[in-house]
Amino acid sequence: MNRASGILLHISSLPNKYGIGSFGEEVIKFCDFLKDMGIKYWQTLPFGTTDSFGSPYKSFSAFAGNPLFINLPTLYKKGLITEEELRENEYSDLYVVNFEWLNETRMKTLKKAYSRIDENYKKEILKFSKLHKNWLYDFSLYMAIREKNNNKDWYQWGDKKLKFHDKDAIKKFREENLSEVLFYEFLQYEFYTQWEKIKKIINEKGIKIIGDVPIYVSYESSDVWGNSHLFDLIEDGSPRFISGVPPDYFSEDGQKWGNPLYNWKSIKKGRYSWWIKRLEHSLSIFDIIRIDHFRGFSAYWSIPAESETAKDGSWIDGPGIDFFNAILKKIDKNCIIAEDLGDIDEKTRNLLKETDFPGMRVIQFGFSGDNSIHLPHNYDKNVIAYSGTHDNNTILGWLWEATPEERNLVLNYCDFKGGDNWKFGGFHSESCRAVIKTLWRSSANIVILPIQDLCGFGADTRMNKPGRAQGNWFYRITEEQLNSIDKEFIKNLNKIFYR
Repeated sequence: MNRASGILLHISSLPNKYGIGSFGEEVIKFCDFLKDMGIKYWQTLPFGTTDSFGSPYKSFSAFAGNPLFINLPTLYKKGLITEEELRENEYSDLYVVNFEWLNETRMKTLKKAYSRIDENYKKEILKFSKLHKNWLYDFSLYMAIREKNNNKDWYQWGDKKLKFHDKDAIKKFREENLSEVLFYEFLQYEFYTQWEKIKKIINEKGIKIIGDVPIYVSYESSDVWGNSHLFDLIEDGSPRFISGVPPDYFSEDGQKWGNPLYNWKSIKKGRYSWWIKRLEHSLSIFDIIRIDHFRGFSAYWSIPAESETAKDGSWIDGPGIDFFNAILKKIDKNCIIAEDLGDIDEKTRNLLKETDFPGMRVIQFGFSGDNSIHLPHNYDKNVIAYSGTHDNNTILGWLWEATPEERNLVLNYCDFKGGDNWKFGGFHSESCRAVIKTLWRSSANIVILPIQDLCGFGADTRMNKPGRAQGNWFYRITEEQLNSIDKEFIKNLNKIFYR
């Protein structure tokens, strides 16, 4: 990877008047904005369906896209929704995503759009469904059965044959409820058709998309329902152990994520085919993928399902280099970034060296008192360096919440001369700029900045706080704010530091 820079902003955070960013003009405008600054990479979060709290890391499928990203004006131009229905989807608060409102309002509109498709349109959907049968068959069935069961998840269904994915039972359900099943295939057809067209424009502007692949899938997903042999479940379908991490920088109790763990023995027996298909699918959407929680392939934190906190877990060996040797026969290693943050041991570091994937560095983790690898003077070329990820505070929020000692260390390290002006945010924030400039001058081949840091925004715009169940993922930037960003600042840094 050559020296370059990127911006981190999820699709949901893009500005428009329909309550959530989508695959429309807002994407093209944003990429023009990136191009004007000389930015080469746009990093997003996972594109999957989300839970009621909007978490892109709790999806009903590792393959399906989020229907909330479907662009409504595109459906209007196709004659699938009316002008009045378009207006009904406008949302007055431009600063936040209201997932509760969206899940109700948007799905009603999308069902109306589906009711108006003609036979030719249906043929196109069926062609798409055939092409993606390896994941879409189960996903569309799962969502339709779930809807028939008052949106209960698969392990709560009364019909045991459907619950345990009996082939004859699900085939019969599909035949008897074909229209309901095809609705979910229609959503995926629209999602992927719209994204394919938009992504082509993005790439033509010289911008590459970095996507995110969570290591684990949700227990409530069609992946677990349809592939139970790939997961560590007991006979009744419940998980034996669940995922998480031990106590760390983010949480003194550790984090109990709750995903079922993989049955790596079974996955290896199948030559890692499910994982290979998953990563190939992700690389059909994105140009580069960040594999979340790389640590988990070396060893993963296994928590007894009944435990109240993550403290009761233990480390279990993961599949290691055997897994990566298998996937790299099918996938270009230059398309992968390893998320190697948190408690990283020597074994994981050796695995990263063997794969030669670029790892990650976050400047906010660098000021713990020792000569941390997260301090910019210690960066190797083969890393992606961040001011913060979606899990971190903003630069300004971090400075405000740091101890006076840590804050002084940061400001001195970044050669900040502004005295008490460190506390002021905004589009020309001196303290934020000092941190950004320090990052840009580092040896890291790629540096990435959340858009909030470019705006000098505070902790109230933080995307996610690990361990907090609610109040995450709602951040949006407005068009006015985007237009207020000083593009020349980053443009000049890119020129000065050859990015």
